[in-house]
Amino acid sequence: MSTEKSFKKVTTKSLSLMKKKNIKIAALTAYDFITARILDTAGIDLLLVGDSLANVFQGNETTLPVTMDEMIYHTKAVTKGVNRAMVVVDMPFMSYQLSVKEGFKNAGRIMKETSAGAVKLEGGVRVAATIKEITNAGIPVMGHVGLTPQSINQFGSYRERGKSKEEAKEIFEDALAIEKAGAFAVVLEKIPAILANKITKALKIPTIGIGGGINCDGQILVTPDLLGLYVEFQPRFVRKYANLAEEIERSIHNYIDDVKNKNFPSKEESY
Repeated sequence: MSTEKSFKKVTTKSLSLMKKKNIKIAALTAYDFITARILDTAGIDLLLVGDSLANVFQGNETTLPVTMDEMIYHTKAVTKGVNRAMVVVDMPFMSYQLSVKEGFKNAGRIMKETSAGAVKLEGGVRVAATIKEITNAGIPVMGHVGLTPQSINQFGSYRERGKSKEEAKEIFEDALAIEKAGAFAVVLEKIPAILANKITKALKIPTIGIGGGINCDGQILVTPDLLGLYVEFQPRFVRKYANLAEEIERSIHNYIDDVKNKNFPSKEESY
C-alpha cells in the first residue's frame, strides 16, 4: 500500500509529509455532493471548492461574481460527500481584499459554517498580513500565486505569468511571503515550469501546480475540464481524461427517442 493511502484523513500534516517523502499530491475541484463523493472514493487527496464554480457552474465569464453565501452553500454540499480528502475553500473576490479584519472574519465564517479543512487566498505579499492573522487563529490557509483569476481586470488577460525576469522575481517573492506568513501550501498557476521548480525547491510547504509543470509537489485541475464537461474554455494545461459532454448528449438523445417512440418505459419499468 502506498504511503498516501495510509492516511485515513488528509490534513495539512499529511500534505507536508507527502512533500518530504516526494509523494505527489492529487487535487481536483468539486462543487456538489455527488461529485465530491465520487472523487473522494477514488482516492483524491485534496478537493478545492473553487471560485471557478462561477464559470463552470454559474456560467459567468470570470470568477468575480460568486459570493460568500454561494461558496458556503456549495462547500456544505461537498463536505457531506467527503470522508478522506482535505477540503479547501476559495475565499471569493472582495471577501478579504478590503482589510485584514474583513478577511479574518470571513475565513472564520467559512470554517464555522462548512466543516471545511482550510481556506485559499489569491495573492502574495499584499495578502501576507491577512494570511498571518488567519493562521494565528488556527485556520489553515493555502496561498495562490502566478495567474490569479480574481485579478483578471488588473492583468487584462489569462496569459502566462512570470515570463519576464521582473514578474518572475515578484512571483518568487510572493511565494516566500506566503510561506513566511504561515500558509500550509501554495497553488502555482500558469507560470513557467522552471520558475515553479525553483519555488518548489525553495519552499518547505507543498506547491500545487496548475499549468506549472511536472516538478510541483502536486497538481490540480478543474474537474469539469478534466472530464470534458466544460467545453467553452480549454487551456493548454488541461488534460481531458473523458469526453462526458458528448456521452451525456448522446444518452439524452437516446432517452428522447425512446420517449417519443414509446419505447420508454417498458412493461418491466412500469408499476
